[in-house]
Amino acid sequence: MDYLARNTNGMAHLESEFERHIPCQSCGSSDGNSLYSDGHTFCFVCHARTSGNEETTHTHHMAKDVQLKGSAIRLQKRGISEKTNQFYKIYRDGELLRFHYYTSDGILQGVKVKTKQKDFYYEGATTDTLFGQHLFPSSGKRIIVYEGELDCASGYEAMTGWPHVSLPHGAQGAKKDIQKQIPLFQGYQEIVLFFDGDQAGRKAAEDAASVLPPGKVKIARLESYKDASEALQANDPEAIRKAIWDAKPYQPDGIVDAKSLLKEVTTPQKPFDHEYPYKGLNEKLHGIRYGSLVTFTSGTGQGKSTITREIATHLLNKGERVGFLDLEASNRQTALGLMSTAVGQPLHIGEHNEEELKEHFHNTIDNWNLYMFDGFGSYDPSVVYNRIEYLASGLECRTIFLDHLSILLSGLDGDERRMIDQTMTKLRSLVERTGITLFLVSHLRRSSNDRKSHEEGGRVSLSQLRGSHSISQISDAVIGLERNQQSTEGGGDTTLRVLKNRYSGETGIACTLTYDLSNCRFSENETTEPSFLRGTSETTDF
Repeated sequence: MDYLARNTNGMAHLESEFERHIPCQSCGSSDGNSLYSDGHTFCFVCHARTSGNEETTHTHHMAKDVQLKGSAIRLQKRGISEKTNQFYKIYRDGELLRFHYYTSDGILQGVKVKTKQKDFYYEGATTDTLFGQHLFPSSGKRIIVYEGELDCASGYEAMTGWPHVSLPHGAQGAKKDIQKQIPLFQGYQEIVLFFDGDQAGRKAAEDAASVLPPGKVKIARLESYKDASEALQANDPEAIRKAIWDAKPYQPDGIVDAKSLLKEVTTPQKPFDHEYPYKGLNEKLHGIRYGSLVTFTSGTGQGKSTITREIATHLLNKGERVGFLDLEASNRQTALGLMSTAVGQPLHIGEHNEEELKEHFHNTIDNWNLYMFDGFGSYDPSVVYNRIEYLASGLECRTIFLDHLSILLSGLDGDERRMIDQTMTKLRSLVERTGITLFLVSHLRRSSNDRKSHEEGGRVSLSQLRGSHSISQISDAVIGLERNQQSTEGGGDTTLRVLKNRYSGETGIACTLTYDLSNCRFSENETTEPSFLRGTSETTDF
């Protein structure tokens, strides 16, 4: 059907026909803008208008003369009675439907007109009020808000006892329209958002709920219909009533009713998922648990990589699916290092014949569920995050090793502290999302001049973690390695000191290890310290 598209002065563009919905350059709406045959456009969301020569104007006033036209008759197909249409002033005018908008004082201010082709245009001035708002008190027990006028009338038809109103600009303008009426909604004990069940409607409900008074908002959902109008057309007013009565309280992301945690809290959990290969570390940390981020740290050349490889081979030999990302070594070096630890021979040192290496390969890697990252020399952090997630979700690796953090950051430009904060947050998110155990290797910053260096056996502390406190804050456990590389006494033994332990809070020296180059393994020494001293906890920030 042809119709007249009104301009800002109430004059009509003769022979101007609606052609299609287009995006609006002014407000960003994807389909709120309308293009007409004479080239002009009008956005029903932000009211931006362009003439045929693309000159843009903004106005809240369209036709000056606005009046009631048509009559309130039963909309047979919609199931909406004459009484309801008269109440809301929904009038049939030939092949047009006219929705009359009033100010909060009850003054007729504008009309939204719907054509047979389901297109819209406005007459008069748009109002900040909701459709039907003037018909109801400014306070009460419950108010129900819909996307459109016919949904609103359908809801009222099914459940007359409560205020039913609708948005003037549909889902696109939901948040803005709701914000303008905050004083109204503050007067009601309960606000039910009854938007369409499509993606746009669900998003609009979330957006609108986020700006409404906390604790008052409920979201209504229909199980079998797109909206209230469709339900009434199917002669199913009970579905509308049920959706309103069963509306769920809105809770923003991250907020959980603790009462819902009964099953989660009362389901027995194993004390640990795996043991560490070192008795003292097990006693301190109470084993390895999925969903944890464990950081090993020390100065250079202290044995961090060696220890993580020993833990990895320990888990692999138990059948664990392991992902290993060694950003500092090639896959050949990493594989030989893991094999050396497993067979107790330094396969990564000196020359070994092909047959010997094949035999060791078949006895180790061939029997393991081991997946590695071929990224030596390429440290794009986004790629590394993606590969970790793939190892966890795609290959079902429950334990993943990342060696080390500084190499990962080398692919970034900017402030080191900020980069570490962002990286640790992303890694933590990966752990939470996938439920893996992530072992992370990190460096310490250099000791001050008045302190013994880490390479000379200086004591490790959380404050010495390189770059940012986020490493200690986000990690579930932090384990520092201490070793005097120049020592001629004690063989240069390595002390494992638990610096943080979120699980139990126990910190302090866990054990002392001696490395044997001939078999590429650490052996745990019997402590000479009294048990009360060995178990002394130090300050931790968990």
